[in-house]
Amino acid sequence: MLRRKPTRLELKLDDIEEFESIRKDLEGRRKQREDGEAAGAGEEAAAAALGTDHKSREQMINDRIGYKPQPKAGGRAAHFGTFEF
Repeated sequence: MLRRKPTRLELKLDDIEEFESIRKDLEGRRKQREDGEAAGAGEEAAAAALGTDHKSREQMINDRIGYKPQPKAGGRAAHFGTFEF
């Protein structure tokens, strides 16, 4: 592999100003989205807290992504088929 000298990147004032404006715009959008979700999520969280269905964090994630884990067969008998010792 041929080696070359590192390329020098220069940051200009225009680049910094553009970055700041884009960052502020994205933060504003994110804040609006969080405010909208917080209102809806607050109601859902209250309903979930009052409900009797308490799920672990792992179960909630599995439900959200649609993963249905198969239960693992436990015990020594599972390793040797139907034979029991």
